[in-house]
Amino acid sequence: MPFGDTIVALSTPAGEAALALVRLSGPDCERLGRDCFGPKWEPTPRMAQLVKHKSLSGNTLDQCIALYFADDASYTGEPMLELSLHGSPLVVQLVLEDLLARGCRMAEAGEFTKTAFTNGKLDLSQAEAVADLIHARSTRALQVAQRQLAGAIGKQMDAYTQRLLRVQAELEAYIDFPEEDLPEEDQSGPISALQALTGDIKHLIDTQHYTTLLHEGVQTVILGAPNAGKSSLLNWLAGQDRVIVSATPGTTRDVVSERVVVDDYVLQLMDTAGLHTSADELERLGMEKTIQWLDKADFFLVVIDSAAPSPTLPQAVLDKVQAANALVIENKGDLPDSTDKTDFLPDCRHIRLSLKTGKGCEHLKSALTEALSAGHIVPNDDELVVSARHAAALTRAVEALETTLLRLTEGAPPELAASDLRLAVEAFGEVVGKIDNEVMLDQLFASFCIGK
Repeated sequence: MPFGDTIVALSTPAGEAALALVRLSGPDCERLGRDCFGPKWEPTPRMAQLVKHKSLSGNTLDQCIALYFADDASYTGEPMLELSLHGSPLVVQLVLEDLLARGCRMAEAGEFTKTAFTNGKLDLSQAEAVADLIHARSTRALQVAQRQLAGAIGKQMDAYTQRLLRVQAELEAYIDFPEEDLPEEDQSGPISALQALTGDIKHLIDTQHYTTLLHEGVQTVILGAPNAGKSSLLNWLAGQDRVIVSATPGTTRDVVSERVVVDDYVLQLMDTAGLHTSADELERLGMEKTIQWLDKADFFLVVIDSAAPSPTLPQAVLDKVQAANALVIENKGDLPDSTDKTDFLPDCRHIRLSLKTGKGCEHLKSALTEALSAGHIVPNDDELVVSARHAAALTRAVEALETTLLRLTEGAPPELAASDLRLAVEAFGEVVGKIDNEVMLDQLFASFCIGK
């Protein structure tokens, strides 16, 4: 933001609504309030006031609620003014046009949050969490974003930095005070500390794969023989007839996708062609697509007909389906020939039900949630999750630490090891934005919505 600018934006979705929120941030908020609401208006911080917004020509544009924030207690670290207007698109347009005519500038995407970061109200990982919070599609994604917004990643980087600085101070003592009466240099302590730190950072980097699962959903492939009930399962979980269900085997020829929410999780369900031996060319192509989806899947729902002999799955499926990533659905439990099939994929969790009558389906979602939790498909409640940007910076830190360990092991001068450690500290700083990179910041905040 250029120095002295006061920005304005609509912070609620465009369109008709009960209310619309317009936000302003910048040094002119107090002046603009008096100009729009009258000279008697007092900018009492954090006190909602009923006011009439009048245009430059003196016409009343709306009766609204004005809420003023002083710079020391605002989201952006600057004076802010929030106007709760009636949610008419015309009212919003007239108010915005009036504020622009009075000297405001339309905010760019993410500019409010970028200003908060620039003014030290948020570190960069917290700023990113704002966007994650807005786009969260599941309770678990929301929990992760809230934890990050509270500064959990920044605190972790501080803890890593302190551990690293203790090792660095020990090494640099021998550099800065070579003539002092220091104990004989022993590299075993720094090496052990750096190895432990490197292991912890690698574990944190590994959580990057959770990001896609939380944002896009757990890629869940529904497998099984024809007419086992795969499409019925997708329809039941989706709460609608998303897929044609027929007693004729081979109805599903292509992959059908549907996103559903199951308790704390978002699942991207893929209903696939039935797996069996077929001379039909279209069915064969459909099964080939099913096999191709195996490598993309995070979780499997294996549907079997409990009134028929247990199916024989292709080896490609057996190589992928494991106890940690699959739930077996024993369907058609309402039929008289239905039998227990726990001997089929015995290491996996099983649930017996009838998708036709609904018997047993009340336990399906809880069984699915338990299977996802037990397989550690998504992060634990207290686990940090890093983004691709965080992981890239942390990978650079690991590379610097591994170089340091190699130098210490080979008996290289401590000056070289200390230099590598400084690179690791800088990498930690990149995660929370302590290293200035204007191009990276512009690109990051451009992905935010206007008004945030």
